[in-house]
Amino acid sequence: MSTTIALDAFGGDNCPAVEVEAAVAAAREGLSVILVGDRDRLAAELARHDLHDIDAAGALRGLPLRVHHASEVITMDDTPSKVVRSKTDASMPVCFDLVKLGVAQAVISAGNSGAMLACGLLKFGRLKGIDRPAISASVPRPRGQCVLLDMGANVECKPINLVQFAVMGAIFARTSHGVARARVGVLSNGTEEGKGTELTRAAHRALSAHPSADFSYAGYVEGKDIFKDRVDVIVTDGFTGNIALKVMEATAVAFAEQLRAAVEERTLSKVGALLMRPTFALFKQRLDPDTYGGAPLLGVEGVTIISHGGASPRALLNGIRLAGQYAARDLTPALRLAAQAHKDLFAAAKREESAS
Repeated sequence: MSTTIALDAFGGDNCPAVEVEAAVAAAREGLSVILVGDRDRLAAELARHDLHDIDAAGALRGLPLRVHHASEVITMDDTPSKVVRSKTDASMPVCFDLVKLGVAQAVISAGNSGAMLACGLLKFGRLKGIDRPAISASVPRPRGQCVLLDMGANVECKPINLVQFAVMGAIFARTSHGVARARVGVLSNGTEEGKGTELTRAAHRALSAHPSADFSYAGYVEGKDIFKDRVDVIVTDGFTGNIALKVMEATAVAFAEQLRAAVEERTLSKVGALLMRPTFALFKQRLDPDTYGGAPLLGVEGVTIISHGGASPRALLNGIRLAGQYAARDLTPALRLAAQAHKDLFAAAKREESAS
């Protein structure tokens, strides 16, 4: 069965121009995309790409691309839990409805991330056995990538949440990055047993006492280990994870600016920079968030990609590609099976929580 992606055409800061450009590029690659939003505005934007022939069903002749009308829009100012119920014909929840109906197999939006989380919970529902979903991010390093979660879905967490994040992160690392048996660590302020908070200590005890066939637990890790080849997955609460992610993104930008300034100070450095241009281009690509397209929401019954509000057409195109890959590789069924296989571990984590 071919994979179709439902794209919220009215989520990003510069919608729908950015979304339409990304959808057209994806369709020209052969990816099947449904643009969800106001039909008239989407038709006008598609005309800017010399695409005028939209039939009564919203399909464009010659491309695996069609328009599905939605009359409302969820804004960044809307309250997530309320707006999903009040704006039932908004482009974002309609994308989720299309997946539930089997018309599409994955959702991507650059809109309100809180509303995306609410849609995932209300429209798809949680995976059986998973208490809270988590936003995952993959951080590039010299060899492979390191999976981090949660990146902001859960500001406050319990030990059971971190333990479940470990299981989901390991399955995601296998599905997305080909890591057969991921090494998992808990983010802390040191690697010694007594470090961390009661949250991390309880999660650490549960993960240490109950080995898994799907991952090996490596204990506490520090922030510096994100970029080392020590673990493949790092789990933390959403408050810490979101701060860590934003600091890393800002550091990458600052490093590039400092490097550029240093090169421009000396003529010899400029000559060297010319010779190093291909290497710098590769370096920039690895650090550029647009390369990765979006972050998957793990723990709900469907493939859900959350992209940044200011995402470029390139970022959304990569997000569409990712959504298609995760759906084709059966990420959700794999997570569902893993949650059931780790019931004993989850029960132990809850015992640790009540005992602490």
